[in-house]
Amino acid sequence: MTQDSINEEEVDALYRKMIDSFIDRANELAGQNSPENVGMALLFAASRFNAFVVSQHAENIDDYEKDVQKARDFFMSQYQEMLNENLEDYKKVYAKYYEFTKPR
Repeated sequence: MTQDSINEEEVDALYRKMIDSFIDRANELAGQNSPENVGMALLFAASRFNAFVVSQHAENIDDYEKDVQKARDFFMSQYQEMLNENLEDYKKVYAKYYEFTKPR
């Protein structure tokens, strides 16, 4: 089944499943490494994979070079939007999960 042959709801479910699998693996790694290092590794992996995605859309190096700035703008704006959304989500639940676990 390709993404082209499924509806938007199914795409969203697949997207969430992939996100959850990445987060599950990150949580496993955070048990043995600092969360900061795991986060930076995820960020680097995402940038590496997205560079690959951009390269796959180009027929040749000239097309690739033409697409690079548009890709940078797209991925940076997406990351900023996603980060802002997640920071706001954590602010809403911060007291529930962290207020009583942090030393004063």
